[in-house]
Amino acid sequence: MAELAEIRDNVRKIVKALDLDDFFDREGRNRGKSSAIEKIKEGENEMADDTRASCSQEVKERRAFENYVRGIVTNERDNNMTFGDNGAVVPTTIANRIIKKVYNICPILERSTKYNIKGTLELPYYDIDTTTITVAYQDEFSALTSSSGKFDSITLTGYLAGALTKISRSLINNSQFDIVAFVVDQMAYSIKRFIENELLNGTPGNPPTTPSKVLGLYGLTNYITAASQTVITADEVVQLHDRIKDEFQENAIWIMSPATRTALRLLKAKTGYYLLNDDVSSPFGTTLLGKPVYVSGNMPDMAAGKNAIFYGDFRGLATKFNEELSIEILREKYADEHAIGVIGWFEFDSKVEDAQKIAKLVMASA
Repeated sequence: MAELAEIRDNVRKIVKALDLDDFFDREGRNRGKSSAIEKIKEGENEMADDTRASCSQEVKERRAFENYVRGIVTNERDNNMTFGDNGAVVPTTIANRIIKKVYNICPILERSTKYNIKGTLELPYYDIDTTTITVAYQDEFSALTSSSGKFDSITLTGYLAGALTKISRSLINNSQFDIVAFVVDQMAYSIKRFIENELLNGTPGNPPTTPSKVLGLYGLTNYITAASQTVITADEVVQLHDRIKDEFQENAIWIMSPATRTALRLLKAKTGYYLLNDDVSSPFGTTLLGKPVYVSGNMPDMAAGKNAIFYGDFRGLATKFNEELSIEILREKYADEHAIGVIGWFEFDSKVEDAQKIAKLVMASA
């Protein structure tokens, strides 16, 4: 009977969610099957209409954007583009494709904890390693001994950044050339390179812990130091891996430069097997101690005092975007270069939110 009651309760919840109360009685019996089915189909048709409208708008905006870049004047172009003094604002659907691609090709940004909030954001955090909470056996009717945890916080503001890509008019005049895909790719890769560099290396101020711009992972306090300025040992890789607690290991990845990965390919454990292995099932094609290895050209190579490897769950890195990406096409400004400009603006900030989740290996200083 309990199971039957639970089933009836679930039916009522579904009926309420679909707004079908008129078609079922209190015991869940059907009072108007055909009408209920018609109502469900009506809802499906409305969703299908919304989808078709969205796709139709994207097609219109894509065509309008392409016509504007190629200099073709049409009513559709004028109705789907916003014009300024020196160019046009790229339609939202095109800008969203660029944003989506940036996330797809920048795993550090994609895996970070993201906040889309204007203004200043204060993020409190609670370090369980430096705070003691008393837990002890207790007699009945006796008072507990209290302890208080200490909250710290990080402040995320916003720093304006811009990206510029020029497109040859010779390419634009080639009717077989997919100009929309080219703009999406070029802007996405330009923005990805910039954001990834800031997240990995930051722009420290004076003192270094005070950001002059985005700090990113620069201020990470969870690290080990290699014994050498130019060589990493298998033992140091294991030590770095174990700087991350087991509860944060599930989503952990390695980040290093191409040269560092090449050097680690030669490392063997004491049992004789290679630490780094090719793995087609891994997101980036190689694994180190069972975790994916992401190679970035923004990472420094092994040199004195450099951060050679990051490892961990990058949800410990907070990123905040004050202003969503806005893209504009400048047709006249670069006419003397036989080119047009594509410019993107965005405002963001980033700092380590939870140092327990990420660790780095620093090469020995000179």
